[in-house]
Amino acid sequence: MHKTLFRGLLSILACLFMLPAQAQVVVPVAPNPYLQLLPLPTLPVLTLPDLSALTNNLPLAGMPIPFVGNLQTAPTKPYTMRPGIPQQTKRQMMQMMMPIMSNVMRMSMPDAMNWFAHKVKVKKGVSFDDVVDSMKLRANKLNFKYVGNNLMYKDFQAVLGDMDAPRIEVHSFCDIAVGRDLLKIAPEFLVFLPCRIGIMEDSNKEIWVMMLDWNLDWVAGYEGQMGVTPELSRGAIDVRNKMEEIMVAGANGDL
Repeated sequence: MHKTLFRGLLSILACLFMLPAQAQVVVPVAPNPYLQLLPLPTLPVLTLPDLSALTNNLPLAGMPIPFVGNLQTAPTKPYTMRPGIPQQTKRQMMQMMMPIMSNVMRMSMPDAMNWFAHKVKVKKGVSFDDVVDSMKLRANKLNFKYVGNNLMYKDFQAVLGDMDAPRIEVHSFCDIAVGRDLLKIAPEFLVFLPCRIGIMEDSNKEIWVMMLDWNLDWVAGYEGQMGVTPELSRGAIDVRNKMEEIMVAGANGDL
């Protein structure tokens, strides 16, 4: 529910920044019984800044971005890589979004990372090793190949001399069939592969399992505009569902 509210707020903000500079905008809250259950803060009157100096330098002012707004010309040959987006273009886009996230939404870096993470707390009594073993067993059951690990806490100790850091590990899995099909459609999907699940003990000595939350609910209703094919959608959903099942098995200690 919180992510749905977040997406709605982003849509509202996008509309707000299309209004004239210095306009006064009051955002009403609809009398929705579900929203009333959440401790939402009172939204203040927003004074929009003059964004002309910023928007004049954005790629929307004339810098071409490959394939944006031209889905008909997107490549259809398998494994076709799209032209890269210049770092300057990405930087300008991020510079436009950061004021919204930090000043309007009052979002810190940890807050932003929390939105991108899907986390499950491990049940009490389940050890760290039980989590790892349970995830490997469930991955094998789901035909996910275990392809490696990064025992970060050992590097903290050996390289940095940090003996106080908690146990933190990253384990990698891959569904080779689905991975191949996804890469045929969008080679850029490689940045998400292999799929990684992190396990760590927090400051309260509680163990968590987590992964990047690339849930397609974020683009629900916009698949056509974004060029998300049905095949890509089905493959991504299948991978995420299996990764979540692996996480939950680990959190429950399902040996």
